[in-house]
Amino acid sequence: MPATPAWPPKSLPRLFVREPLAPAGDVTLDPGQANYLGNVMRLGIGAEVLVFDGSSGEWLARVADVGRKRMTLAVERQTRVAETIPDVWLAFAPVKRAQTDWLVEKATELGAARLLPVITRRTVAERVKLDRLRSIAIEAAEQCGRTILPRIEDPATLKKLLDDRDPDRALYFADETGGCRAQEAFRPGSALILVGPEGGFTENEGEMIRSAANVSAISLGPRILRAETAALAALAAWMSAVGDWR
Repeated sequence: MPATPAWPPKSLPRLFVREPLAPAGDVTLDPGQANYLGNVMRLGIGAEVLVFDGSSGEWLARVADVGRKRMTLAVERQTRVAETIPDVWLAFAPVKRAQTDWLVEKATELGAARLLPVITRRTVAERVKLDRLRSIAIEAAEQCGRTILPRIEDPATLKKLLDDRDPDRALYFADETGGCRAQEAFRPGSALILVGPEGGFTENEGEMIRSAANVSAISLGPRILRAETAALAALAAWMSAVGDWR
């Protein structure tokens, strides 16, 4: 019988760094990254690492110096230019911490350009820890190959979101009371997808959303979806219809 390939396939470690990257430059890793590469991955001087800074693409670097809780990389060459991200934003009502963490992780993998936590009447999350969510987005980007991080905004009320929104950006909201099939509603161009909390939008909130300019109510099928599932289903449907999955 043919041999089964090893899984997961061997690949270089990949890290997000906050320092700007350039050929022949040096990068000093933070203690956590240095510990991961040095003590967990057991990398020594000369080992190769892929790094990205969120703006200049992906780069090949080598371990140049190793010390206790420190490591320096020497940048050699660019391996990928910065990706082009579809201009789609995902606005979601935060749910419990584990589900919100999962939503941010998967939305990053799916390619959302911006994530906007929205406080609605039925939002159950008491606090949104942005530092935690940004760390989760970084880890997801490191794993899935993104070179640009999604921007995660400060939480805003639904009214503020609608008041501040550019009306030229199409607004698609998941309407549990019914709407156009998502695949038929989506159009090319900048988009804002809005998904409510567990229990959905209140009647007043629904009316406020429908009265906004350039808005379309969409249906995500016949089954009742959890809030975090609905958000990711809508984002995946958009990517499939008019995003970069085509």
